[in-house]
Amino acid sequence: MLFTLFSILFIVGPATATAKDKPILTVYTYSSFVSEWGPGSQIKENFEAKCDCIVNMVSIDDGVMILNRLRLEGNRTKADVILGLDTNLISIAKQAKLVQSHDIVKPTNLAVDWWDGQFIPYDYSYFAFIYNQEKISSPPTNFAELLDNPDWKIVYQDPRTSTPGLGLLLWINKIYGENAPLAWKKLAQHTVTVTKGWSESYGLFLKGEADFVLSYSTSPVVHINDGDHRYKAAIFSDGNYEQIEVAAITQYAKQPDLAKQFLMFLLTPQSQQILMNKNIMYPAISIDLPAAYQEINPVTKALSFSADDVARYQKIWIKQWQDAVSQ
Repeated sequence: MLFTLFSILFIVGPATATAKDKPILTVYTYSSFVSEWGPGSQIKENFEAKCDCIVNMVSIDDGVMILNRLRLEGNRTKADVILGLDTNLISIAKQAKLVQSHDIVKPTNLAVDWWDGQFIPYDYSYFAFIYNQEKISSPPTNFAELLDNPDWKIVYQDPRTSTPGLGLLLWINKIYGENAPLAWKKLAQHTVTVTKGWSESYGLFLKGEADFVLSYSTSPVVHINDGDHRYKAAIFSDGNYEQIEVAAITQYAKQPDLAKQFLMFLLTPQSQQILMNKNIMYPAISIDLPAAYQEINPVTKALSFSADDVARYQKIWIKQWQDAVSQ
């Protein structure tokens, strides 16, 4: 998930008349990936130089919305590749028969302990609450401390429309189990607002309208790169929920061979460097991390559910969240 301070979005345009004979690879991805500061344009340019094709990156708000759009379009979709779902959503995509096997051999230098026959991982991080250490001198060390402080204001994303929001839903259920509704009620007492996507909530946080924002443990990297060391991620002793971002070839791809080449290209050191520097996530393969990554607090306990559990309980947990925060 791209970390940006602003949200200037664009769609990388379709083929022009001068390139009408080149094949077109259409990639559905989330909006921040193709923002002005995102990795999309550079990855597009680099792949086009190798494939002699046109890459048309279509901007959609978030990974959840990418999945919803593909389900709605079905066999009418123009998407060859979907990029920006995470492992929490793959069972839903598979059950709906939206993707196909990629037949890519698992890389020997894979850094993340996850591989799948239909999706490839291209980066990963952990959900965390970001704070300004000039305002928060004693940050929470576990989830209970975050919820029990009566003075802190929090902003997060809607789990129905945002992959970070869904991550928070799973995180709270992983830690609190049957007591999750009580945790949501406590969180509601601190909540400034729930936004549709990540960019809006992070913007509110940077304007000083909240003490904490749901984001990623790697998010401080972008500030460090700008010489700003105020922002930190709260690392919890009871664990931070892991997010692995994935890409796949759609079941309806018009260019399946190009789509496979594109997925393989995402796992090259060249692309992984771009993703680290512009998407601000850990690389999916083993390569050296930029210096700024050495300054951030590492996650000490990674949490996750299986994709099947997410598919089984997601609607139930969203209903619990809705009921708890509406009271």
